[in-house]
Amino acid sequence: MDYYLSWRCLLLVLCTLNSMFLSCSGCFLEQRASLMDISSRLIIFGHDYENQMHSSWGVGDDCCSWKGITCDNSTGLISHLDLSPIDQDMDHMEEMEGLQGLSKLKYLDLSFNSLLGGIPGSVGKLVSLEVINLNGNVMGGTLHSTGLRNLHNLRELHLGSNELSGSLPASLFALPRLEYLDLSDNLLHGHIPINSSWNLRELRLRSNKLSGSIPASVFALPCLEYLDLSDNLLQGYVPINLSSKCSSLLQTIRLSKNKLSGKFSFFWLRNCVKLKQIDLSRNTDLVVQVELHGWVPKFQLNTLRLSWCNLDKSMITEPNFLRTQHHLRFLDLSNNNLPGNMPDWLFTNEATLVYLNLANNSLVGSLDRVWQHQTYLKQVNISLNLVEGQLPANISLMFPNLTILDVSHNIISGTIPPSLCNSSIQLMDLSNNRFTGEVPSCLFTDFYALNVLKLSNNSLGGKILDGVSSFSGHLWAIYLDNNKFEGTLPRNLSGDIALMDLHGNKMSGELSTSLWFLPSLEALSLSCNGLTGAIHPGICTLTKLRILDLSENYFTGHIPNCSTVLPLEFLSVSGNSLSGFPSAFFFSSSITALDLSHNQFTGNLEWAQYLSQISVLLLSRNKFVGQISSNLCRLQRLSIIDISHNILSGSIPPCIGGIALEDPDDYEYGWPSIGITYSTGDYAVGMYSSHYEPQGFTFTTKGNSYTYGQNFFMWMSGIDFSSNMLSGDIPKEMGNLSHIKSLNLSNNFLTGLIPTTFGNMSEIESLDLSGNKLDGTIPWQLTRLSSLEVFSVAYNNLSGCLPATGQLGTFDVDSYRGNGNLRSCTSSSYPVARNGTGGNARGDSDPIIYVVTAVSFVLAFWATITFVFCHPFGQRVILKL
Repeated sequence: MDYYLSWRCLLLVLCTLNSMFLSCSGCFLEQRASLMDISSRLIIFGHDYENQMHSSWGVGDDCCSWKGITCDNSTGLISHLDLSPIDQDMDHMEEMEGLQGLSKLKYLDLSFNSLLGGIPGSVGKLVSLEVINLNGNVMGGTLHSTGLRNLHNLRELHLGSNELSGSLPASLFALPRLEYLDLSDNLLHGHIPINSSWNLRELRLRSNKLSGSIPASVFALPCLEYLDLSDNLLQGYVPINLSSKCSSLLQTIRLSKNKLSGKFSFFWLRNCVKLKQIDLSRNTDLVVQVELHGWVPKFQLNTLRLSWCNLDKSMITEPNFLRTQHHLRFLDLSNNNLPGNMPDWLFTNEATLVYLNLANNSLVGSLDRVWQHQTYLKQVNISLNLVEGQLPANISLMFPNLTILDVSHNIISGTIPPSLCNSSIQLMDLSNNRFTGEVPSCLFTDFYALNVLKLSNNSLGGKILDGVSSFSGHLWAIYLDNNKFEGTLPRNLSGDIALMDLHGNKMSGELSTSLWFLPSLEALSLSCNGLTGAIHPGICTLTKLRILDLSENYFTGHIPNCSTVLPLEFLSVSGNSLSGFPSAFFFSSSITALDLSHNQFTGNLEWAQYLSQISVLLLSRNKFVGQISSNLCRLQRLSIIDISHNILSGSIPPCIGGIALEDPDDYEYGWPSIGITYSTGDYAVGMYSSHYEPQGFTFTTKGNSYTYGQNFFMWMSGIDFSSNMLSGDIPKEMGNLSHIKSLNLSNNFLTGLIPTTFGNMSEIESLDLSGNKLDGTIPWQLTRLSSLEVFSVAYNNLSGCLPATGQLGTFDVDSYRGNGNLRSCTSSSYPVARNGTGGNARGDSDPIIYVVTAVSFVLAFWATITFVFCHPFGQRVILKL
């Protein structure tokens, strides 16, 4: 017995010595090797990472001292691995074999590392894992084959902001210890498989493509504290009602941006005594009721978002519910058409509001009772109402912490108080009101907190940017458009401003940019003023300029030839008197919209082929010559092209029919814009964005000029080659333009037949072929064009019958006038005269009628002669005579 005990003691000592040998350096050798394998897959992008983390790995034998590593004090094994972002990237997660050597790992954080591939099966073998954080990577694949269902100790799973797809496996939700699940911002679809017996504490499924109804078991989860199902495709009722017993621990409900319907009563939440946040916004068919029925809520909300709902109209006029909530910090009731007076009771000294959004309702009354001292308030948006009044002279003292003030689209009048320059406001929107007087110059020069200033569409006047030479350091954008500002622009402007919109004023004089130092300027609009002279070459120094609108002025001369191509995306100089050949100033490969119309430009159009990103190309009413080159067909992103009213000749290239004219559903290239976003507190509550887009462009269709903007591709795609000297046949390939909505080839010298393929233009709304030399008949295939609203083939050489069926049968004679051989084939109608009017006057008769009449006369004559001289009865009659 002692013998065996001795051997057992010896074996224990040897095992201990072996363990000590393996971990004498404070780290087991096999785990150290695993870490070095992981380290070898890191791709270093920044010196900070190399110095802070990677340089500590491999230095010394104790890997427990390496950055991001934590070891268990009792076993010495690695329990925590934290490689969250420090400017690094990794290979495919599926290939990180080193993880398999960390068998006792409890905490794994590889978030925000641009990991590719799917979740490897090796993670499912780390059965000790309690927390996995893989947020913010680029991982794809599905959740069904990951092996995560084997992690029975898992408490938290963070997989948000990836590219995971497929449906949600029920086995994942059934992990016995799982309390926290974040799958937000992925591509997951299908239903939500939840059982009310699970122990989930937080469920985050925001921004996926989940569909179906919300399971009733969600609100029956006994431990649920946080629920976020927003921004999905969920439909139907919210599964909670009078008899529901939702978790008393529930603090957050976010169901916004879905397609929910039915009724939702706050009274049903009476058992949720810890409720802090409710967001039901952007469910337009959801009827939200807030009647108390004698009930006083036991919860105190800090966040309530009900924008774009079918909200109880008594929310403001009879604010019983809101008056019970004394800790509200974020309140959004916008876009509900709520009636009533401006709720001054929200601005009492006891109020704790930080964010208030009442925009786009029907609120009336005066602001005078609203202006009370508010310490906490940071964002106020009461735009798009019918509110009157004036801004108080001491507004900066009333709202010492205000960062965003939006009172646009109201009836506010008076002057702009200079005390604003002492406030902490970063974005101020006073546009579309009735402000008068001059703008305090300190708003441009000494308002150090201000980023965005919007004063558009008022009656402000005075000298434009009077006294300004240097913009204040943080000023990012100014909107002074559609006012009454006069004078010339300063010659020595400087600052970090990115956007200046001064269109629609009364400015005059020359545009001298020689001394401008605006290296950050991205957008400049000076359209619809009275500016004269040439465009100064100094504009070439604006090397970040993306949007430039100089239209509707009196500019003359040539466009400056910049040595460096500007990164323009939108350029309009229409409605001036510019001349010469368009220079390399335009040849930016990034330009998506170019408007040179209504000028005196000359030369051919060969330069246009290099505008590879162009969507809108407007060159009408110039003096361009030459032919339409087949190189123009390289512009496969075109949606609208207008080269009308020039001196172009030759034939239309058949390849024009191969231009896609993008379908709105397939449109990938956005309208040029620049923007800035502000955040106050919670990312989903206190967000405020300010974006600038060009005014748009004018395109003539259906006989009228229309202005299109950002979403033009949803409403218009067209080609206008009218009023040139084009000749030859119309290519039958143009019938392949199945998405075209407007085609104008009028007033040219086109000959031949109307292509029968035009019947394939299934979306066309306006077709004008008038004023050419087309002959033949009108193809019956055109009767299939059910969307056609405007049609003209007037003044050609067409013949045959007028269409009497389909949409073509609804157009009057004006669509066909000037075709002498075109006639109506109905029995009660007359042919179409050369002057376009029907009639029965001499010369208007059909030649066939003459032929038939003559033949009938001849036949009758010879029948009579035969009867008289050959028939016995006829002979007797003649003898009697």
